[in-house]
Amino acid sequence: MGVDVVRNIHEAILVKKNKQELKGACFGTIKDQFEANIQVALSVEPLALSGEEDGSQIGDGDANEECNWSTENLRKGGAPIFSPFKAEKRVSVPEAKVNYKPQLRVSKRAPKQSRDHPKLLSPDADVDFSSELSTAQCNAILKRLEENAEDDAKTLSFFEKMRETGKLERNAGAYSVILRVLSRRGDWEGAEKLISEMKVSFGSELSFNVFNTLIYACCKRNLVKLGTKWFQMMLDCGVAPNVATIGMLMGLYRKGWNVEEAEFAFSQMRGFGIVCESAYSSMITIYTRFRLYEKALGVIELMRKDEVVPNLENWLVMLNAYSQQGKLEDAEKVLEAMQEAGFSANIIAYNTMITGYGKAGEMDSAQRLFMRMQHSLQLDPDETTYRSMIEGWGRADNYDYATRYYKELKELGFKPSSSNLFTLIKLEAKYGEDEAVVEILDDMVECGCQYSSIIGTLLHVYESAGKVHKVPHLLKGVFYQHVLVNQSSCSTLVMAYVKHRLVDDALKVLNDKKWRDPRYEDNLYHLLICSGKEAGLLEDAVKIYTQMRKCDDNPNLHIACTMIDIYSVMGLFKDAEVLYLKLKSSGVVLDMIAFSIVVRMYVKAGSLNDACAVLDAVQERSDIVPDKFLLCEMLRIYQRCNMVDKLSDLYYKISKNREDFDQELYNCVINCCAQALPVDELSRLFDEMIQREFVPSTITFNVMLDVLGKAKLFKKVRRLYFMAKKEGLVDVITYNTIIAAYGKNKDFDNMSLTVQKMEFDGFSVSLEAYNTMLDAYGKNGQMETFRSVLQRMKDSNCASDHYTYNTMINIYGEQGWIDEVANVLTELKECGLRPDLCSYNTLIKAYGIAGMVEEAVGLIKEMRKNGIEPDKKTYTNLITALRRNDNFLEAVKWSLWMKQMKL
Repeated sequence: MGVDVVRNIHEAILVKKNKQELKGACFGTIKDQFEANIQVALSVEPLALSGEEDGSQIGDGDANEECNWSTENLRKGGAPIFSPFKAEKRVSVPEAKVNYKPQLRVSKRAPKQSRDHPKLLSPDADVDFSSELSTAQCNAILKRLEENAEDDAKTLSFFEKMRETGKLERNAGAYSVILRVLSRRGDWEGAEKLISEMKVSFGSELSFNVFNTLIYACCKRNLVKLGTKWFQMMLDCGVAPNVATIGMLMGLYRKGWNVEEAEFAFSQMRGFGIVCESAYSSMITIYTRFRLYEKALGVIELMRKDEVVPNLENWLVMLNAYSQQGKLEDAEKVLEAMQEAGFSANIIAYNTMITGYGKAGEMDSAQRLFMRMQHSLQLDPDETTYRSMIEGWGRADNYDYATRYYKELKELGFKPSSSNLFTLIKLEAKYGEDEAVVEILDDMVECGCQYSSIIGTLLHVYESAGKVHKVPHLLKGVFYQHVLVNQSSCSTLVMAYVKHRLVDDALKVLNDKKWRDPRYEDNLYHLLICSGKEAGLLEDAVKIYTQMRKCDDNPNLHIACTMIDIYSVMGLFKDAEVLYLKLKSSGVVLDMIAFSIVVRMYVKAGSLNDACAVLDAVQERSDIVPDKFLLCEMLRIYQRCNMVDKLSDLYYKISKNREDFDQELYNCVINCCAQALPVDELSRLFDEMIQREFVPSTITFNVMLDVLGKAKLFKKVRRLYFMAKKEGLVDVITYNTIIAAYGKNKDFDNMSLTVQKMEFDGFSVSLEAYNTMLDAYGKNGQMETFRSVLQRMKDSNCASDHYTYNTMINIYGEQGWIDEVANVLTELKECGLRPDLCSYNTLIKAYGIAGMVEEAVGLIKEMRKNGIEPDKKTYTNLITALRRNDNFLEAVKWSLWMKQMKL
């Protein structure tokens, strides 16, 4: 579509060319063009109203001279262009919108001084009001007062006196003057009241000049919302805008990048049949700025439909629109059409093309265009040209060309942009040398860049290049001095050093720094230590902590807690404990997080008793309310220490308000308190969890199955099993737990059925399940089934463990099958296993049943020889064996030994 639009616009230019020449659109000089624009903009003026004598109508001044705004870059690129408006495109307002009357055309303003009243119009004239003054004389005085901003109060006072004497009746000129005064003072409420008064007085004769005055003031102050308000009021009053109105509004919206407001004003312009070239430019520019390229192309198409003859600004914004979206072929055709339309080579146009080529990565085309500018077009590249070439070659990652154009730019006395300098530093970091970077840093200082910004840019570039280790050699002189006195730059630099393992350089900066702020310094050290911890550089974190300034009387709680955690991760529990004891002795009040870290440290160290002591200290503090994480830690510790009473007390303490329980806390409480709570209470807690739509974990299901199974509540066991299976939370432990429950209850049918379900659901029968079945069948005397289970284990290649062998020894011993016991011992040793404490206890019992007392006593010696210390059960089994075989004296001796050993 872009190419067709350009072609159609070009054809429109040729069609309109003769008409423009006949109507004097091209006036030869810029001054003639400007005057022609003003004449067209002021070609419709208010009808001279009654009471205005001697042609003393007062116009609205500069407001209507803003008929066609041009961009600042046009002013930089060459002489400003003022495009004449076409006479045949004057505004025609439909009768339905506003009642228009023939209006008088005024070519000259009233003279500055009136022949009849020279004294009143002189600079030193007295402004005392007299009822004998005519309306024309009052208007002249009012105009003179308005010209001096210091006389605003006098102007308003004089206006009120004119109102009192009836001099304002049908006097639009006086109202226009006061509107300028009010807009200059920013009295928008007063201006609105005045417009309402004029609407009543003049009705349909209200002119666009009134609103243009206010819109003009808003444009000067960039008051977008207020300008939109006056425009909307203008339309509500039935007043048609003119070219100046649209031009000012669109320029205002372009400055503020207001899309919706610009679209509304643009649609109103086309609705009224107004042609304002700058409005099309503004709309295209706004759309291009927000990358609404399709809409921008739509405006270009509207230019063709509306038969707009593009001026230089229109051509440039079309060129920019195509270049920004990478449609460089269309952009080239726009450039050709622009030249065919009579616009000579323009530096802005070629800069736009070069920028477009650079963004699209077509730097060969950009280079050809640059050479063409110099040789064929005799057009000297300007500062923007070189900046665009540097950026383009930088994007192309071409170090040689980018540095070449940078040198040429400096030789010509131009200054690089901040973007150029960033691009060049990036290239130097990848390909260049340190000396060149230092030169660029100096140029950045000359360009007015802040030191902190320069240092941040340098770090960013060298981080991207993976060469942060070079930064310490580059930051010298004034840059390093700035780092030493500026807290922000110092923090940024040392954080980067620590991140990239330049800890020594970071510590040097911290030693050399000149700023003093203990609180900020502590926070900085804490950040550095945390940064090392998060990056896994624990040794660096310790090194930083070792150097930092410390106060043993008042240590920093946050730093100390972080270091305790780091020492714990490193396994340096002694160092962590020393730091905790220093905190404790210093009188620093520990908070909940500190206690949590210390508890976690003791748990990792395996010092559960110390962890419990810390938890006791937490519970003594009424100001500390443990959070969910600390509560879970407390429950786990008490469970591991088998502190049933503490578990029970903690549960009833926290269960007073279970509304705060979440899924994780429910799971933790059930898992840890299963042995400490009654079955009914545990069941109520589990049911409550389900009712609140929390999902139990697999561990929670297994714990509940174990509790219910031991309580012989097998109906609940089955219901819970099906619930877990439905949620997909069944695992091997689930089946092991159910099999163990049935085995202990001697429910062999359900035990066997559960084993079958286990296999059916895709799980292999586990060693734990085999052990349970062996124990259950053996103790029940079902030796044939016992042997079949053993055979099944061997067939499935399921290796036995100590529990399996101990079970076999116990069962065979109970049966008095001492040969089978001996075979089990042999098999145990062949597997590379040695008898454990349980094995010896079981053997002593078996030897006692078999009447092998001496062998039983000999096992005690063997245990000590193998480094296994006999326990209470060992001696109890031995004494029972001796008594069983009538060796009462020996039994008494061992009983006395037990008492002596306090067993």
